[in-house]
Amino acid sequence: MADEINTLEDLAAVAGDAPVAEEIEINREPVRDELGRSYATGKRKDAVARVWIKPGSGKVEVNGKSMDKYFARPVLQLILRQPFQVAGVEDQFDVMATVKGGGLTGQAGAVKHGISKALQLYDPALRAPLKAAGFLTRDSRVVERKKYGKRKARRSFQFSKR
Repeated sequence: MADEINTLEDLAAVAGDAPVAEEIEINREPVRDELGRSYATGKRKDAVARVWIKPGSGKVEVNGKSMDKYFARPVLQLILRQPFQVAGVEDQFDVMATVKGGGLTGQAGAVKHGISKALQLYDPALRAPLKAAGFLTRDSRVVERKKYGKRKARRSFQFSKR
């Protein structure tokens, strides 16, 4: 090829008026309802969490119970606090979440995902640290289904030669 494209300027010259990747800037607007809350859905394994956040004192309520009562293990409480610590907004938002399906670990992950998505909708400036920490990406690992002729998803029945 006679004319090589080595730099961004060369690409812009070839493309003409087409916008270059670095020039595109997305202006995100805060998404809030009439009560000043942001809503998001978080998912992890089989658990689905509906999460509302609003400015407050840092109270977290899950299925009508406080976070300490619903998620009794300290590790699960730590998981729920992570998005606030990464964004640097600890004790500034109240969270109201309803979660269904899965076990406690999956539910904690689903609420964490929902909190992260709701935070970036409430304040788009928080998107960068949350995205860098990987909190806006849904963990797509789910349990593999059981196949017929197998004891579990892949485990076969025990073979007996005699």
